[in-house]
Amino acid sequence: MKRRKLLALAGGAVSLALAGCAGDTDEANGDNQTSGTDDEGGAMDDNATGDDAAGGNGEDGTGNGEDGTGSGNETENGDAGGNGGAGNVPSEVDDYLSEASEYNGSLEDMTGEDEATVEVGAGSDGLAFSPAAIQVDSGTTVTWEWTGEGGAHNVVHEDGEFESDLQEEDGATFEHTFEEEGNFLYYCNPHRSQGMKGAVVVGSGGGGTGGNGGDNSTGRLS
Repeated sequence: MKRRKLLALAGGAVSLALAGCAGDTDEANGDNQTSGTDDEGGAMDDNATGDDAAGGNGEDGTGNGEDGTGSGNETENGDAGGNGGAGNVPSEVDDYLSEASEYNGSLEDMTGEDEATVEVGAGSDGLAFSPAAIQVDSGTTVTWEWTGEGGAHNVVHEDGEFESDLQEEDGATFEHTFEEEGNFLYYCNPHRSQGMKGAVVVGSGGGGTGGNGGDNSTGRLS
């Protein structure tokens, strides 16, 4: 009987020990599962952070791209809108003189001078102004001087700011002082259809055919 009791007690102790071990294992597994969940959560947080960072970079990249595009447009617009300055022909003048005799697509720079001279009756047939297009400063007096070639000529501003008499004598002159900036387009009335046209760009020019230059025109025979 004592032996059986001892065996029974020993068996109970072993069962209790095994149960304790099983409990420890379950707790350990539970901890691992919790830890694993945390790890996965951490991994998800890391992924979210990476996505946020990528999104931020994307926005920055887009912003930079927009800035770059904006700068490019400004530069383009700046280059396209550039008009005026010595040697640059305003589009209005270029169009007006597109079929004019003696016009080579450029301005004769006469800025910095108080006076400028244009020949009347230039070219091989005497039916041109030379230079056909000039650029001067405001306050400059332009003198048109007849060569005596090509018959009788005059100088007529498109908007009536100045007009000379018809003259054909060699050495005859007509003067006009340009007080305001602008593009002043003119022609010879008898030979307009033959391309006898000219232009005076005062200062940086402008979109119109020139402002009121004042009554500063004189004509004389020398």
